[in-house]
Amino acid sequence: MAIEQFHLTADWPGGRNAVGSIDAGQLKTDISIPREMDGPGIGTNPDEMLLGAAATCYIITLGAMLERAELPVASMAHTSEGLVDVTNGVFTYKEIIHRPVITLETDASDKQMEKAQKLIEKAETACMISRAIQGNVELTLEPTLGRAEKART
Repeated sequence: MAIEQFHLTADWPGGRNAVGSIDAGQLKTDISIPREMDGPGIGTNPDEMLLGAAATCYIITLGAMLERAELPVASMAHTSEGLVDVTNGVFTYKEIIHRPVITLETDASDKQMEKAQKLIEKAETACMISRAIQGNVELTLEPTLGRAEKART
């Protein structure tokens, strides 16, 4: 079994409304509580980072799966939304909604379209971040799959 290691260092000056920083190699940024939660809203925050981890893991996993299946991808785009419930001052990450938009080449067959649809769904369960939060945060897919339009002459 191989174990991959990832490291992060954080500097936090203390206090609820402070601004700190993180360094995880390629990810270096300020951190604070978001304005929506009555913080200073400087840099990023855990809510955005969890959403970012889930979204990037999903779209990278999906891209790799589509490539391995040799599907004729014309374009890929993606948005995600995180929903946090605030009840009695308790913040709970409730749901992440992924909205991938996958366009296959104009001449993609119906069979290729069906395969792409299956992979769009499978990528959510194959992503390591999705597996890590499964059972704690609801994961919802709202995909759009289509074919590129034929060029007009």
